[in-house]
Amino acid sequence: MTRLTMILFSMIGTVLAGFGVVIALTTGNDTLQPILIAAALGAVLALPVSWWVARQIS
Repeated sequence: MTRLTMILFSMIGTVLAGFGVVIALTTGNDTLQPILIAAALGAVLALPVSWWVARQIS
C-alpha cells in the first residue's frame, strides 16, 4: 500500500498544491510567501488524503 500511496501522492499533491496557489492568487495574495505557504499546505494535506485514497482502493 505504501507504493500506491506514493504514486497517488505525486498526483494528489500536485493538484492540491496547485489548488492552494490558485486560491492564494485569487484572494489577492500575489507575493512569494503566501504562494509558497499555500503550495506547502496543499502538499502536506495531500499526505493523509493519498493514504486514505490508497486504503479505499486496496
